[in-house]
Amino acid sequence: MLVDAVRIARWAGDLEEVDKRGELLPDDARAAGRALAMTVGAAAKAWGQALLVGLVEARDGGAVPGWRLHAWEHDDEAVVRGWSALFDAWTLLAPVPPAALRGVFAVLAGQAVDQAPQLLSFLHLVAGPVSDGELLELLRRGLDERRVGGTDGSGLSPVPHAASAVSAVRGTCREPQIDTPPSPADVAAVLDWMLDGLAAVGAVVRRDEAAELSPLGHWAVRAKLEEICTVAQTAAGHIEQSAFELLNACADYSPGPARAEFRAWVAARPADRAVAELLDAAQGDDALVRGLAFEALRVAGGPAEQAVRGSVDEPVLRPYALLWLAERSDEGVSPADVLGAEDAAWLWVDTAAAVLDHGETELLVGHVEGAAAGDPVRLFARARQSGHPRAASVLSAVSSVHPDPGVARAARRSAFSVHTGGA
Repeated sequence: MLVDAVRIARWAGDLEEVDKRGELLPDDARAAGRALAMTVGAAAKAWGQALLVGLVEARDGGAVPGWRLHAWEHDDEAVVRGWSALFDAWTLLAPVPPAALRGVFAVLAGQAVDQAPQLLSFLHLVAGPVSDGELLELLRRGLDERRVGGTDGSGLSPVPHAASAVSAVRGTCREPQIDTPPSPADVAAVLDWMLDGLAAVGAVVRRDEAAELSPLGHWAVRAKLEEICTVAQTAAGHIEQSAFELLNACADYSPGPARAEFRAWVAARPADRAVAELLDAAQGDDALVRGLAFEALRVAGGPAEQAVRGSVDEPVLRPYALLWLAERSDEGVSPADVLGAEDAAWLWVDTAAAVLDHGETELLVGHVEGAAAGDPVRLFARARQSGHPRAASVLSAVSSVHPDPGVARAARRSAFSVHTGGA
């Protein structure tokens, strides 16, 4: 379904210019058509899908390959989540009949979008063909409940931003409500539009005046319901807090409950926003919050890859980002293979600072033994030269708690050298 979107994304590479909506300029659409043996219309459609799926991203007036394009060949989750983005945008791809630009259809279609979760959940539960007549009755009842102030109660949202999606079918209609029951013909026209849109993204299969979910459609509904359950079942209720507040609270949790909170928090907001907030929190002064931010980014998974890759250039985040990316690869490399001596030393000081601020200082002894490889003097020398702002305080703390007098003296000398600017 997305093979042409992948082809055109790879063909484009770094595109210098796109229009204000991120779409191909006419000359580029024709060039893509010639290069990929597509019509201009097919090239434009494939490009639109590539934008929706995240295979390309509009940036600085042009377009660049998205993180999903880099992950496409080796990350099945990236592929299926990419399709999920297309599913979320089904209203933008639905073939809109001319009547959608006038009269009651525009308003009714906008209201019907809110009933899509109910129809999708019903199709998922039935797990087989459902007649158009039965779906028509379900939609009619839902619209009637909405008109008198009821709700569908499902909580399942198949579109990330309903207002923007609904605007695609509302046109210039100024009246957002219908006070009288719509005609059966209008409801039937809207149902056809909805089912055609869901079929256009591969979520629904229509045949013999009936519809059923495709395997992808069943997966999408299950994924949405799992997200809702994750958000609903979170124990401590940090969903509405900022990333820093979430991470600070989870500093006192064991790994399992912390991951549950991370999953709920990430699921409750758009992935790009969640990732950006976590990385912003990670750049603060609290080393423990930094480490927990990358634990939360591990929960976020593939959608975080591009942003994490970009954070490699940030000195404060670099070691964490390199380890995160190595874990995402299929190469099975060890931390020693990923981090150079400078990055490893910086990370050792940073994690020691987290211990110093949030743990028992006696834990620093084990922290030294775990990284010194029998040569603590060399470890302290690298820590001293790491440029970490907490190097002196960490080395001073080690000197005060280490039971070996020789190791304590070496740590003290290194701490003093940091203070005096020694090499």
